[in-house]
Amino acid sequence: MVTDIADMTNRMKIVLVLLLLFSFPSLAIEIEVRALFRGAAMFVIDGQDQLLKKGQVAKSGVELVDANPREAIVRINGQNRILQLSDRIGSTFERPDKAQVLIRLAENHQYITTGSINGRAVRYLVDTGANVVAMNANTASLLGLSVEGGVKTTASTASEDLLVTMVMIKEMFVGEIKRDNVQAIIIDGDNPKDILLGMSFLQHVDISEKAGLMVLTSKL
Repeated sequence: MVTDIADMTNRMKIVLVLLLLFSFPSLAIEIEVRALFRGAAMFVIDGQDQLLKKGQVAKSGVELVDANPREAIVRINGQNRILQLSDRIGSTFERPDKAQVLIRLAENHQYITTGSINGRAVRYLVDTGANVVAMNANTASLLGLSVEGGVKTTASTASEDLLVTMVMIKEMFVGEIKRDNVQAIIIDGDNPKDILLGMSFLQHVDISEKAGLMVLTSKL
């Protein structure tokens, strides 16, 4: 009888612990930035000093996505936050309703990011000066996009007018931002090397840029 009561008590304790864990899915965390380095940052997390290197995740769940002497990008529960020296935040870090993509300026002074088209991984060059998403014919073929049934038209560049085929991309991701039925053009030949992320996609996001960091935020 005593053993049965002890077993029941232990089971009740386990149930109570599980209830507590599932009742509080996100904990309030206080973070302060103490020092910034290239690829690392010193934080005070809930009163404890902690040095994190790029890609490391603290026991509290704070992940250092990237860092440089100007700022750090941290991720908690899928939410990215940009912090500068001496910034202090306290939050439950609930996942935002709007998806975001953070893009670092490359050494060639271009914004390059990744995503997928119709389920296949791709690389994009952000081009706010392009009216539509654009890619070369070889890339389109690898992605299963056919010029058959597309609309033949011309596209003007700084140096010439090009014959292109207008098509519709069924499903397109840039990071976690998704759009269906995105207009694109296919250009004969090998250029452009990267898929140009033009305004037929970018019109559906808010764009901000500061200190070599571009942030795309979904409008929906």
